[in-house]
Amino acid sequence: MLRALLIFWAFSWFSVAWAGEFFTLEGHGGPIKGIAVSPDGESILTASFDYSLGHWQAGTLEWLEGHEAAVNAVVFVDDTLAVSSGDDFAVRLWDLAAGTSRELGRHKGKVVSLKLSPDGKSVASASWDGTIGIWPLNGGKPRGIKVDSNVNDVVFVRGGTAVLSAGSDGHIREWDTATGTQNRLLLSNGFGVNTMVHDPAKGWLAFGAVDGVTRIVDVTTVATIRDVTLERRPILAMAQSRDGRYLAIGDGEGFILLLDTSDWSIHADFRATHRGPIWALAFSADGENIHAGGLDDAMFSWPMSDPRDAPKMVQGERSFLNGSETASNGERQFQRKCSICHTLTGDSARRAGPTLKNLFGRRAGTVSDYSYSDTLLQSEIVWDAQTIDALFDLGPDVYIRGTKMPVQRIKAPQDRADLIEFLRHYSETREN
Repeated sequence: MLRALLIFWAFSWFSVAWAGEFFTLEGHGGPIKGIAVSPDGESILTASFDYSLGHWQAGTLEWLEGHEAAVNAVVFVDDTLAVSSGDDFAVRLWDLAAGTSRELGRHKGKVVSLKLSPDGKSVASASWDGTIGIWPLNGGKPRGIKVDSNVNDVVFVRGGTAVLSAGSDGHIREWDTATGTQNRLLLSNGFGVNTMVHDPAKGWLAFGAVDGVTRIVDVTTVATIRDVTLERRPILAMAQSRDGRYLAIGDGEGFILLLDTSDWSIHADFRATHRGPIWALAFSADGENIHAGGLDDAMFSWPMSDPRDAPKMVQGERSFLNGSETASNGERQFQRKCSICHTLTGDSARRAGPTLKNLFGRRAGTVSDYSYSDTLLQSEIVWDAQTIDALFDLGPDVYIRGTKMPVQRIKAPQDRADLIEFLRHYSETREN
């Protein structure tokens, strides 16, 4: 279902006047997983755990809703078209002017990365079903390339006639886009490779891995150009500025490393968040700012001139990271296992899941301000102590097959019991 909501702002938050200034884009109900900047530099798309895309233009924000689970990646095709993908296995093409989308197709696992071909006529997708998808944007037949390991990222090489896959098995392989055959095994890292950036003009490939390895290699000879590995892991995101000068690298410890590609010197290295990973990076069109997303519900943008003194993401404790000794075990279970998707207020607040207020005695799929999967809409489940216990004992993927709820189990019976008692309080004290 598509629901567009326009919010008007009193200022133009990333117009020329904001070039080189710190700013944030706020409004999502979950962490930011992907960021894309339009070719003309006039709009930004943010992909979020809350199942939505935020389309930010000067003075307006439009919510684009069509995915049935967390949205992991988004890429502009041109100033009016974009492609997104998510945990619902879907790849969707968006008409940004109309605010509508259609499904290009589906993988059989979550889709974590997208890249536009050099000619702009197709998009490649990386999926945890062990395949690369090649999706023509003119209505042609999609093609699949079987990789045989979770694919974390993909980039086009050789002018679009080939793609590189970054695998969870640590291999980077080159594939022919037309035939799907493997051209060569480019390199083996030993640990999973998460992210890649390719500069076709200069012929280098940068990659980051689970073990923190961060290297730049010649894409033809595979000779190491520079190893910039630090004691931080895993490497989760990379982006290159449009003029090719800067490479940004984000890791699981909340740092952003900015490299000058002319000599691979460090332009800046700063902690962008007090807690948690950097999941998404993108440069502004003019290269004056670096945008980032992580556990915070907002996109943050720092000036390249001196990002170290600007505010940081996740200033306080996110509820799902709360380790307070004053909280009961039931509250801690909720904070760590549930609160990233659900609220306990009377509304669903742009979260990935419906509110859990007044949960007991409620039939599944009946909260009015939340868009459910067909599985939940057709379910006969009524939430009580027994059904909640079964949900977390077996896991949502087993208890409610076809649900878009993330895989989440609570193995200890006492932890499940304490969570149930905590949730019961928000039903038994409801206002009638």
